[in-house]
Amino acid sequence: MLNDLFAQRVNPDVPSALSGLFPQDADPRAISFAAGSPNESLFPVAAMQTAFDTAIAQTGAHLFQYQTAQGNPDLRAKLAAHIGKWGQVTTTADNVVLTVGGQQAIELVAKALLNVGDEVAVEVPTYVGALAAFDLYQPTYHAVPLQADGLDLDQLEETLKRHPQIKLLYTVPDYHNPTGITMSVTKRRELVALANRYDFIILEDSPYRDLGYEHAPLPAIKSFDTEGRVVFVSSLSKILMPGLRTGWLVADNDLLAAIMRVRVASDLETGNVVHAAIDAYLDANDLDAHITALKTSYREQCAAMVHALGAYFPDDVSYTQPVGGFFDWVTLPEEIDAAALLRDTVIPQAHVSYVPGTNFYPGRDVHNSLRLCFTGLTPAVIDAGMHRLGDAVKGAVRGVKPVV
Repeated sequence: MLNDLFAQRVNPDVPSALSGLFPQDADPRAISFAAGSPNESLFPVAAMQTAFDTAIAQTGAHLFQYQTAQGNPDLRAKLAAHIGKWGQVTTTADNVVLTVGGQQAIELVAKALLNVGDEVAVEVPTYVGALAAFDLYQPTYHAVPLQADGLDLDQLEETLKRHPQIKLLYTVPDYHNPTGITMSVTKRRELVALANRYDFIILEDSPYRDLGYEHAPLPAIKSFDTEGRVVFVSSLSKILMPGLRTGWLVADNDLLAAIMRVRVASDLETGNVVHAAIDAYLDANDLDAHITALKTSYREQCAAMVHALGAYFPDDVSYTQPVGGFFDWVTLPEEIDAAALLRDTVIPQAHVSYVPGTNFYPGRDVHNSLRLCFTGLTPAVIDAGMHRLGDAVKGAVRGVKPVV
């Protein structure tokens, strides 16, 4: 059997955390709140087409030659300036690495740090793509609950005392995926102090930090880093286009060297043509103005979803009220299995889809929650879909089937 030759990390009997994540419904009435996709009507397609033409015209054949594994230096400098714009992280192009989306950045950090059985702390719920990346290295997980202002640091410290071998902590501090929660400044500072005290590395994953509806980005956790133990990861997928597949990370000294060592073993090169085009786009266009347009649209879509949750869902359902990002998190009564509800009722009868919350827990042991994404739909479609979903949830709470 060929399967007997596979590495244990790709055991076909153990499903990936990403498998089956986005349920399909061919019905023409189907409305999906599942995929965390930006609104493609807001993509700067014409400006990006011009940027590709400009990059090719300026550099010619050499643009298609081998370049550098760390990525386009001009674009790296711009991204270093971008994270430093709010007076937060002082860094240079030398500390920035361009990656194939933020997902590759997460996987590179996991590859550089984790041996089989190593101990990893994750907030719960947490980003499912990070779990998929970590799972390949078969870590031992320690789940730390989220509070309204981010990680429960008291619980984290108790966990660190009991498990001093924890090597890595993963967090999404800004407009969290999947809950929409944002970590407070106080907790960001205290988290770095804990990392210094207990000797672990923080992987700060922040692809949504530019998409706050009410205020400028809070200081990055990396801005409080005094010992080079925070890796900051972000992506242009949420503020430009996912198809550009451009993420980036910031790391220092030995940690940066370790990441680059596994990077060159993975792909040796970066997407030079794409990165040159992005650099040309940033030279010719106002990124801040584009982000402002995104926030204006997403703010309206988020408000539509929060309003619908209050209007159409039963009182014993709770939900977050995000002030940025893409997502809202819904908690159902404990006796309701969100995955079974989706499979048996919501898709076949209401023709609505979401991501069951169990996917966002390393132990897959919490079943009464779900993630909703609002960014790809108009407020009118959000309202219609949420009305149908709310009726389905009400039926489940009452133990009856909904009428759609």
